[in-house]
Amino acid sequence: MKNKILEEALAKKVHFSKLVDAAIRGEETVITRSGEPVAKLVPIKARKLKIKFGVLKGKIKIAEDFDAPLPGNFLSGFRE
Repeated sequence: MKNKILEEALAKKVHFSKLVDAAIRGEETVITRSGEPVAKLVPIKARKLKIKFGVLKGKIKIAEDFDAPLPGNFLSGFRE
C-alpha cells in the first residue's frame, strides 16, 4: 500500500510542477473537484515601481558646504 501512495504522491508532484511551469509562462489553471471549480493557479504579476521625479522638491535642504573637506580630527571618532 505504501508504494501505491508514494507513486501517487510522486505523480502529483510531477503534475504540480507542470502546472507551476504553466503559471510561469503566464497561463491560468482552474483546479476542480467533482467537476466544480475550487481553486485557481495564476501567475504572480510583478508590480513595476513607478518613479515619480520631483516628489520631494522643496522638502530636502542640502547645506551649501555639504562637500567641503572634513575637519582633520573628525575621523578619529570612528573605529577602524
